[in-house]
Amino acid sequence: MVKIITKAFIVIGFLTLQSCSDNSADLNSQAKQVIYIEESFKPLFTTSLYTYEGQIHKYQLEAKYCTELEAIDALLKNKTKTIFISRDFTKDEKAQLKLSQVEVRSEKIADDAVALIVNPENKDTTMSVSQLKRILKGEVNKWPTSMKDIVVVFDNQNSANFRYMQNLTNKAAIPANVFALKSNEEVIKYIKDHPSALGVIGVNWISDEDDKAVLDFLNGIVVVSLSQVEKGECFKPYQSYIYDHSYPLTRELWSINKASRQGANSGFVNFLSGEKGQLIIQKSSLVPSNSPVRMIQISTEK
Repeated sequence: MVKIITKAFIVIGFLTLQSCSDNSADLNSQAKQVIYIEESFKPLFTTSLYTYEGQIHKYQLEAKYCTELEAIDALLKNKTKTIFISRDFTKDEKAQLKLSQVEVRSEKIADDAVALIVNPENKDTTMSVSQLKRILKGEVNKWPTSMKDIVVVFDNQNSANFRYMQNLTNKAAIPANVFALKSNEEVIKYIKDHPSALGVIGVNWISDEDDKAVLDFLNGIVVVSLSQVEKGECFKPYQSYIYDHSYPLTRELWSINKASRQGANSGFVNFLSGEKGQLIIQKSSLVPSNSPVRMIQISTEK
């Protein structure tokens, strides 16, 4: 029998964090700076930017939400000096930037995850990673219970979500029943209207259950529980299971920054990695990277 672990919590202390200092930024800077953010993280950054700009009124940052590939391309082509994506730069990418003789700093901000969602009419709400791989490769194309055809939907073929699943299958050919929409929000809406579909989204879109928008998204979808092995314990992408990697589809949130150490861009990166930003990340049910963690588990079994 598969055991489904439904809930656990983590308590985060900020004993060793350095909070963002206004002295690290140029308060006389009035120019609006554009930062590129992978669309998977839009809910987190909407809140973070609102809080940051509310505290430091002279800073003006414009967020451009896009795919991961578009963000990387924008940085390499000097359309922006700061991006937030789901990985650090590769050695080749860092070497390319080094040729421009510009200091580039990368920093892990949080631990994150990819979530799978289905329509409430779908009774197949648990699966193993190997089962997921077979679906993504087109080896399995019908749901076990209903025997209906499986349709898999992503946000975008250049997104972090798509890249994650491609890496999971070692870049296997994409079957005809797997296709991309335009955003995480569109994936959620598609799942609500299509009972036999499987959606792939960033967990940040459904993680903060204190957010009314998140509750609206959750109304009409079911989050799939995943196990590392066949017939193993299944976990949903809750904060503590992202932290200890019990949930299999974990990933990271990184800042890549080549802006001056003074000014709005670096000030915002410092804010996110400091106490206040890490508290926002904790509240959004992702895992802050710069904080000691203590786990308190409250679980139910089904």
